[in-house]
Amino acid sequence: MKAIVQRVTSASVTVDQEVISAIGRGLCVLVGICKDDTAKDVEYIVRKLLNIRLFEDTSGKRWSKSVLDEQLEILCVSQFTLYHRLKGNKPDFHLAMQGTEAQDLYNTFLRQLGQKYHPDKIRDGKFGAYMQVHIQNDGPVTLELDSGASKNDKTEEINKEDNP
Repeated sequence: MKAIVQRVTSASVTVDQEVISAIGRGLCVLVGICKDDTAKDVEYIVRKLLNIRLFEDTSGKRWSKSVLDEQLEILCVSQFTLYHRLKGNKPDFHLAMQGTEAQDLYNTFLRQLGQKYHPDKIRDGKFGAYMQVHIQNDGPVTLELDSGASKNDKTEEINKEDNP
């Protein structure tokens, strides 16, 4: 599972010329789901998303506070194109989870965010719809979270411990 996380002063999603979701200060998160993702991937991204320190504290110290600390809003947008591979100049999306399975895991992600945070502070786009996402990036600050990379990091740590 991948999440492109952007610190924003505002963000919104429009479908068919109608704004369906909007937030003020907080995070806009583009979420891609891989065909091999499971509930563990969801848990990892939710935990990181809520705790990553992208905001300053009251004294102005950068990278001190999380969205959880500051009680800010989160706008999530499903984006299967995060799992692309280029075949020449044409993108191929066979690594992305398809259809209802992807929608179910995305909904699990939204539910977990709401359970571990405040459901009224979580907004989202419309799964599978053609959307316009308007982002006022703050900084700009943009980071990528990848649950697959976390698996690789753990494997590397274990290998280092086993082979000093």
